[in-house]
Amino acid sequence: MEERGLHHLQWPSTQEEMNAIKSKFEKIHGFPNCCGAVDATHITMCLPASDHSSNVWLDYKNNHSMVLQAIVDPDMKFRDIVTGWPGKMEDSSIFSSSNFNKLCDKGERLNGKVLKFSEGSEIREYIIGDSAYPLLPYLIVPYEEKELLKSEAKTQFNKLHLETRMVAQRALTRLKEMWRIIRGNMWRPDKHRLPRIILVCCLLHNIVIDMQDEVKDELLCLYHHNHDSGYHQLVCEDADEKGMALRESLSQYLNGKLHP
Repeated sequence: MEERGLHHLQWPSTQEEMNAIKSKFEKIHGFPNCCGAVDATHITMCLPASDHSSNVWLDYKNNHSMVLQAIVDPDMKFRDIVTGWPGKMEDSSIFSSSNFNKLCDKGERLNGKVLKFSEGSEIREYIIGDSAYPLLPYLIVPYEEKELLKSEAKTQFNKLHLETRMVAQRALTRLKEMWRIIRGNMWRPDKHRLPRIILVCCLLHNIVIDMQDEVKDELLCLYHHNHDSGYHQLVCEDADEKGMALRESLSQYLNGKLHP
């Protein structure tokens, strides 16, 4: 199944395909050159007391779980996934160790057209994520709460950022709603096979979307509730200077202060 279906879950291979994704993201709430939204969810398990490795899988909510990280396009399709890590591992660490991050760091991904604006500002390709992720030159997260007190522009940026990245939350919610095997507590799963089960569910998720002409607006609105019920969002405070500069350029652009 995986071998036959992997072409349904891959990073865009042509500039035309990537341009279509960026155009759809910009139509949501104006983010230019955005290539994806990243989020993560816990696949919870019920492990027997006799399982000597069970403590490895205990997360901060005292559940046994495995994490799925997904980068999603505007149609709720998974474009890159990482799974297999224990639930105790933070989202920031999973992203940092991912092949996607390593490719970006080497300049082999998110390396397409750079948009040029007034006063020498530039906006490169990037993805967006919540505050659990680090601020990187190619991963844009919201401003911290303390930065919003005296800035309406940053408050507006965070609002638009949230509404744009909701597509990733909806995709993960839809995944769990559609494939009940990974929803709720899985009863004593084979932890070595579980990543393959999660992958197949993600492939089937994408195949269903590929069989549709387009994802309807009402379908996007349907999947809005929390895919990770009971888990609160952790905060990563790591911030790269180039990421800070890109976020500021995006904030200015979204508030009408940057022009081509």
